[in-house]
Amino acid sequence: MKPRCITRGIEATIPPWLQTLLWYMCDSMEVPERDYLQIFYLFCDGDRQRIEHEQEQPEYKHVVAIPDEQPVDAKVYIIEDPDHITMLLADEY
Repeated sequence: MKPRCITRGIEATIPPWLQTLLWYMCDSMEVPERDYLQIFYLFCDGDRQRIEHEQEQPEYKHVVAIPDEQPVDAKVYIIEDPDHITMLLADEY
């Protein structure tokens, strides 16, 4: 398994439980091939955290909504390089 890294922006913005969920969503994808770029759109949906997970090739989309008292609005990337995997905010790219 490749080492996993998070940026300072992720550490400051995304709660640890939500980071863990995003890693899990990436790991548990049921696709023939996982793209090097995973995209997560995080939305406040009332008192729920809405997560839209996408990749371009092959096309994939999965949406979940979870009750949460403090939902986050953000766009998060998980980028897989040959030697590690990094979770970062889109504006840190």
